Amino acid sequence: MTAPGSPGRLRRRTLAAFALACLCVLATLTACSGDEDEPVTLRVLASSELADMQPLFDDLRRDTGITLTMEYQGTVEATASLVTGDYRHDLAWLSSSRPFQLKLKEGGRQADGPLSTSIMRSPVVVGLKPEVAERLRRAAPDGQLSWADLADAAAAGTLKYAMADPRSSNSGLAALVGVATAAAGTGGALRPEDVSCDRLRGFFAGHALTDDSSGRLTDAYARGEDGLDGLITYESELLTLNRAGTLRVPLEIVYPKDGIVLSDYPLMLLDPAKRAAYDRLTAWLRSEPVQRKIMERTLRRPVDPGLTRVPSLRTPLGNALYFPDSQAVLDRLLADYADARGGRPARVIFLLDYSGSMRGERIANLRATMDGLSGADGSPSGKFARFHQGETLTVVRFGGGVLDEQSVTYKGTPDLERLRGMLPDDGFDASTAVWSALDHGYRTAADAVAKDPGQRVSIVLMTDGENNAGMSLDAFLARYAALPPAARAVRTYTVRYGEADPRELDRAARATGGHMADATGQSLLNAFKEIRGCHE
Repeated sequence: MTAPGSPGRLRRRTLAAFALACLCVLATLTACSGDEDEPVTLRVLASSELADMQPLFDDLRRDTGITLTMEYQGTVEATASLVTGDYRHDLAWLSSSRPFQLKLKEGGRQADGPLSTSIMRSPVVVGLKPEVAERLRRAAPDGQLSWADLADAAAAGTLKYAMADPRSSNSGLAALVGVATAAAGTGGALRPEDVSCDRLRGFFAGHALTDDSSGRLTDAYARGEDGLDGLITYESELLTLNRAGTLRVPLEIVYPKDGIVLSDYPLMLLDPAKRAAYDRLTAWLRSEPVQRKIMERTLRRPVDPGLTRVPSLRTPLGNALYFPDSQAVLDRLLADYADARGGRPARVIFLLDYSGSMRGERIANLRATMDGLSGADGSPSGKFARFHQGETLTVVRFGGGVLDEQSVTYKGTPDLERLRGMLPDDGFDASTAVWSALDHGYRTAADAVAKDPGQRVSIVLMTDGENNAGMSLDAFLARYAALPPAARAVRTYTVRYGEADPRELDRAARATGGHMADATGQSLLNAFKEIRGCHE
């Protein structure tokens, strides 16, 4: 018999306590494992293009016990519902959260943004018919296509493309941001001052097919491909369309050298109480085997740069552009788009000084400037600022009075030749009636907006000398103030050249809502490009 407190009894008690502790730990681990695998259903507000992920959700339920109940909406519509903060879903899964983040920032609620995890990536790029891509490459100096090259071809009427409506689709918005950032040429995120002039009129001239949804747009392109040259949308949708074999002419995918906007499909946690399930879900989605399945099924790029790509995704993306950090920038871009799509083609009235001081080199520079705006300027800024299809150009030559007035609506190369013929090397006058000429320009503009209220009209006044005939600036401003409201809404952009009075030109421009460009410190062409399509 073992005495109480003997070594044998102590050993048995120690072993029993150790066994009990192990059972407790095992029970705890079992309970934790059960919690991790406990079935849960999550309600998800998702971008409509994510419907192609549905086949993977059976594997998700089997592997993790998580069931996703998906509600699909357009990204812009979904963003609008999230901004209120009255969440009806556990998670949101959008193609991009950046518009949502801007809305939160605008409302002073940026810190309230939900937890977000990027799941996959796809850039918005351009699909072109191979013969179109080859034609455009031959015209590009280095054979690499840019947004500027596409804008140039669209303005000239040689590129007709499909693009989703940026007011409702993220692919359309990403394309709009990409081309506008390229047009600004700053290399950084767009600022409000970068969009004070609409450089995209020529690009929009080629926009022949649109839809609220990128998926429906892809289907519409397949039905109407004969009348189109290309499709701007997600890389994944272009690759999927080519893989489906429904196109008579598969599209060549072009990654514009001046940059693309990348969508990263963030999964956002709206209900903090579902954090454990959210972590389990994101870990599963970002695991290597699932990332590979996503890539192979949807042709979106995995988030892990080390994962071997399928052959169609091995093309480098090139330069990724910054998304704007100001809601005002997006609002301005979307307003310009709506104006271009819903309004009439623009009309520009050029009031050009033909006084004697313009003879020789100065008139040669003016003719070269108009040639540059007609497509001869091959610089990126020149391609965005050039005259575009449907634009009406009225040229008024003046000296001591109006010498000549002619108009042309640009529909093809012959119209640009006619425009050049409106600028002869002779026919100069002895005096300069600057403000009488501007008064005449407003009478012409008033007639234009009365006949076609939807037409966007602006005036460009170029002079190289001071006013020495006709009415004074004060007299013009008094007559301007008496015009009907629609005519007063027409803005004047003045170009100072030679010995022209900068104070008076600036005053006249500001009084009408425009501004002055000074060609004494830069080329005349750059001064004209500075004011092309300006709002203020």
